[in-house]
Amino acid sequence: MHLSPAGTAALVARLRAAGCVFAEDEARLLAEAAATPGELEALAARRAAGEPLEHLLGAVEFCGLRIAVGAGVFVPRQRTAALVARAAGAARAARARTGRPPVAVDLCCGCGAVGRALAEAVELGELHATDVDPAALPWARRNLDPVGGTVHGGDLYAALPGRLRGRVDVLVANAPYVPTGALALLPPEARLHEPAGALDGGDDGLDVHRRIAAGAPGWLAPGGVLLAEVGEEQAPVLAAVLTRAGLRPVTWPPEEDGTTVVTGTRTGGPVPDTGPLVPVRRDGRG
Repeated sequence: MHLSPAGTAALVARLRAAGCVFAEDEARLLAEAAATPGELEALAARRAAGEPLEHLLGAVEFCGLRIAVGAGVFVPRQRTAALVARAAGAARAARARTGRPPVAVDLCCGCGAVGRALAEAVELGELHATDVDPAALPWARRNLDPVGGTVHGGDLYAALPGRLRGRVDVLVANAPYVPTGALALLPPEARLHEPAGALDGGDDGLDVHRRIAAGAPGWLAPGGVLLAEVGEEQAPVLAAVLTRAGLRPVTWPPEEDGTTVVTGTRTGGPVPDTGPLVPVRRDGRG
């Protein structure tokens, strides 16, 4: 709906007082999403109370795509574009090595944003995604159906069809990596409105990653790659975990905020050169 300059200024001030850093942008987006003044008031009140903007809008911009999200679902972070870019490089390397479109799996897929962005960037032979949270599955299916992805509900590899064993070229995992003791430091919109299981990585943040690494060799094709996103200080620990699992690790240069992509390659093929990061749009909030 259209807001007068005075109405816009009042909404911006309200959002800024609530701690919204991008108050001007959020005011515009909320006004565009509302059909009536009553709807706008309800959206503004919920946002001022701390609900994630993306949950209110029903979507988030990620890698230049509009990804559907909703209440109770993890909101993809813009920094994860680096994970998508590395995964796309690994997929291109697999295609060059094997001569066929690669098979990709998105573990801990949440709403399916990583798998969707990967499929939009690179032609895939198959795309499978898993998540243990039943609330995430309808959103993942909504986002992955347009690219032919298949969503499986269940715990990591247990959800995957057995025929994928030893056939996965790209195994990407945006698993939780916030240490349990640091959860209280997260912004309220994440701490109170996103599922704890998508955030809590255990004592050092790497509990789920250890399980993923332990199972990866049985699912990866020769030369296949596991890719994960962690904090910069966690990267050496994860690299050691991958080594113990029988994978050859590479720690890539961290992003400005310290987010780091770590990869592990199944022996039986060269360590893929994922190359320079392909340009990935980072629209939306950081």
